[in-house]
Amino acid sequence: MATADEPARTRPETADGLLIRLLRQLTVESARFAEMFGDAHGLHRTDLNALAVVMDAARSGRRMSPGSLAAALHLSPSATTSALDRLEASGHIRRTRDAADRRKIELEMTDKARRVGAGFFAPLAVEFAERWQGFTPEERDTIARFLTGSIEATVAVRADLAKD
Repeated sequence: MATADEPARTRPETADGLLIRLLRQLTVESARFAEMFGDAHGLHRTDLNALAVVMDAARSGRRMSPGSLAAALHLSPSATTSALDRLEASGHIRRTRDAADRRKIELEMTDKARRVGAGFFAPLAVEFAERWQGFTPEERDTIARFLTGSIEATVAVRADLAKD
């Protein structure tokens, strides 16, 4: 056992431990990168998460309502309204009425949001692409499975903890 004058010995890192540490580092660095964008544009972290959810929904052809955004982000209706008010005021989100049912509100990212986001995040996409060139298609499939499994594990544990 280490004394106060003697440094504690560390055990060799396991393969799982290494992956967990690297995922944690990626999460921290990604959060810091997103915070830079938010600071530059006066957006809260919740606002950035909302933009990402709306963008991903649009890419997959799904419509996004304030209620579905609240559910996706686990926000109260008032917190969702506050985030949407900030995003609308900054010109990043537009709330429109559904043509078939005027009571329904749909959320859309604006061209400004796409332009500003691309200007900030495109260099990161380029850097990612350069770093990933050395991976074969099979390795990329494995990485995609790993990331998907990691996301699913995080969602599952978060859901379990939310029940308590």
